Amino acid sequence: MSQHRILIVDDEASIRSSLRGILEDEGYAVTTAASGEDGLAELPKQSFGLVLLDIWLPGLDGLEVLRRIRTLDDHPQVVVISGHGTVETAVKATKLGPSISWKNPCPWKKWS
Repeated sequence: MSQHRILIVDDEASIRSSLRGILEDEGYAVTTAASGEDGLAELPKQSFGLVLLDIWLPGLDGLEVLRRIRTLDDHPQVVVISGHGTVETAVKATKLGPSISWKNPCPWKKWS
């Protein structure tokens, strides 16, 4: 069931680990990737319902990863995250069509 599989793409190990722990505790199957290239390589391996995507990645940045995800048939929903977001980057990402954008650290307590 792809809606229960989440791919986390973030170059910071602590962010990947924290998000993975929270989501697995809630019953989701989680796969992580430390780069945009690795994240894109995971997409054909299994069907994901959601991708949590950092904008600032070394190599292939999050905006380019988002562009490529959007070209896939039946692409997953994408939530763009960034700890260093700017208005310009947010506008670019929004034009590419993420489902949601949020700034790190994630506002978990606000959602409870």
